[in-house]
Amino acid sequence: MTPQEPSRRAMEPETLTVNGLFVGMPAPLGDGPRRVLSAIRKEPVAADVLELGETGLEGDRQADLSVHGGPDKAVYMYPAAHYAYWTSQGYDLEPGGVGENASVTGQDEWTVRIGDIWAWGEARVQVSQPRSPCHKFALRAGRKEAVAQMISSGLCGWYLRVLRPGRVPSGGVLRLLARDGAAPTVRELFTTSFARDYDPGLLLHMVSGPALADQWRAGVLTRLQRTGTD
Repeated sequence: MTPQEPSRRAMEPETLTVNGLFVGMPAPLGDGPRRVLSAIRKEPVAADVLELGETGLEGDRQADLSVHGGPDKAVYMYPAAHYAYWTSQGYDLEPGGVGENASVTGQDEWTVRIGDIWAWGEARVQVSQPRSPCHKFALRAGRKEAVAQMISSGLCGWYLRVLRPGRVPSGGVLRLLARDGAAPTVRELFTTSFARDYDPGLLLHMVSGPALADQWRAGVLTRLQRTGTD
């Protein structure tokens, strides 16, 4: 079963708790002809604090910057509660297992909105887009259907851009500084972007906000153009 939408939004705490940080360097992933270079395998951070720069955490790198990493994908956050779903589906995954940099609690895709600005230690960060799963996630998970299951479940997590670099704790709380209540939640944008049946006008409106990463917007606009509904 996938998590259900919380029923009492007025009671939401405007904080996000980091339970652990994970970083990694590019390394071979998969076997034979499917073998690729990837940094999806992350290791827990032992230090109490890390430097967060404009393109990511100290000690973290990406293998293919055309699709991973960069200023709009500096940090990948994933709710720890989602691992119950992956376990229920027979996956051997635990926090850090989907390639996230931060395992978090207190907020999820139903509550976090595109453009949210958070205070994290000395840094200031902004939600830039949902995570779009690729074949490297399937290789990491060990099952080709993993990508489809992340899409159907909507348990994608989200990326942050760094508005102000600084030292961030490997545990503790992020505090919400600014939110546009009219912006789509991460889940709304993710599920609508991948839906077979969708309202083109609604989707176009969702990607019109300036805080959304250009790469996600471009992908949606390309889809709309191909279907003749832009």
